[in-house]
Amino acid sequence: MLQSSKLVIGGSVSDTDGSALLRRRVGRKLAGLRKGAGLSQEKAAALLQRSPATVHRIEAGDHRIKFRDIEVKAMCELYNASPEDRAELLALTAETRNGGASAWWHDYTNTSLPSWFGLFVRLEASAERIRQYEPESVPGLLQTREYAREVTGVPQGLIAEQEVDRQVDFRIERQRLLHHPRPPHLSVVLSEAVLRRAVGGRKVMAAQLQHLLDAAQSPSLELRVLPFEAGVHGGMTSAFTILEFPAMPGGTEPLEPPLVYVDSLTGALYLDKPTEVAAYELAWSDLAARALDKKTSRTFITTTMEEYTRG
Repeated sequence: MLQSSKLVIGGSVSDTDGSALLRRRVGRKLAGLRKGAGLSQEKAAALLQRSPATVHRIEAGDHRIKFRDIEVKAMCELYNASPEDRAELLALTAETRNGGASAWWHDYTNTSLPSWFGLFVRLEASAERIRQYEPESVPGLLQTREYAREVTGVPQGLIAEQEVDRQVDFRIERQRLLHHPRPPHLSVVLSEAVLRRAVGGRKVMAAQLQHLLDAAQSPSLELRVLPFEAGVHGGMTSAFTILEFPAMPGGTEPLEPPLVYVDSLTGALYLDKPTEVAAYELAWSDLAARALDKKTSRTFITTTMEEYTRG
């Protein structure tokens, strides 16, 4: 797995109610109080009579941990939390219990869904804004079933054949996010290579490009193409996704800081340090400046689709 300056391995099983964000906020708050009290995770665990692994999972917002009032109160007391911090933590803890393992992706978590990707799906479902650059393939949220089947099956041998269809089903289920009453705003920049690569042949690609055109009619989706003629650009290192999250109820501070997600065949980076996010913000700004505008991108996709339908 790729190594990051900050690898996030927690998460929550909830739909769009933000439970994943609430858990992470509780964990981050408790970690800050612990550090303010001058305690290591090991020392805090010993004083709380819990294992260091449990304290780590609580601070990571791990969905396998149940946030119980008695534990949060004990931590607040040990860390000398202020009444305001104590009240906020107990309120957020109560809210985390409103979600649950009934989310649609729960059935996929024990088999087809890699643990490192499960966190992304939980955060994606809670995001207010998603910005995505893809140099090689259509993003999962915008794939047709036939296209998804082709890209999921390679390289052969990486995924058991019987699991390919299950992963495709999961990918199609994820797309429900775009049809919610209040979907996240999705901005996508596709390299021209994505449109030119004949995944599955002409028929599959023509249908995929028509699907992109149809999806782009939604006011919550901005789809743009980065043509080859743009030359060198800020996204040449890899694909990436920037997630931004809604504010706390009644406040302006986001439940979770902006997060950058970068994946590979066997793992993923979750980057949330301000310097890391700022670097990808620069990369996105460069891509946005070089990409075709929405109208010209639509014409470009239409022309490319027509090339697949001829002959």
